[in-house]
Amino acid sequence: MIPPTWTAVHRDDDNELLGYLAPTADDGPHVVPTTVFGYHLADPSHVSDAVEVLESTGLSYLADRWELTIDSHPEPITVQIVEASPGYVTVQSIDYGYAGGYGTCFTLETPTDDCLQRR
Repeated sequence: MIPPTWTAVHRDDDNELLGYLAPTADDGPHVVPTTVFGYHLADPSHVSDAVEVLESTGLSYLADRWELTIDSHPEPITVQIVEASPGYVTVQSIDYGYAGGYGTCFTLETPTDDCLQRR
């Protein structure tokens, strides 16, 4: 689950959730712009710059290819996002080399930490 200390950022025209501003570990003046499932989109920056990252990125990251790392597979698995929310993200394998099969779904708790990487 996304921590309650993170600040939600919504699109002005339709109030769609774009992502969150996560505080830095030192609780300094910078924040980290993240996706709705907690993936860091950029390095820490001032609030206005982090909001700009979220607004300029929008929800386009949902259409990107991602790499999922799991303990039971030696190489990252190429996946696409099927569903994303502040509580979880579901991804689907689009990797023909994955022994578990093309189309296998994985549901991950948020934030996803390092197991899910944008390609």
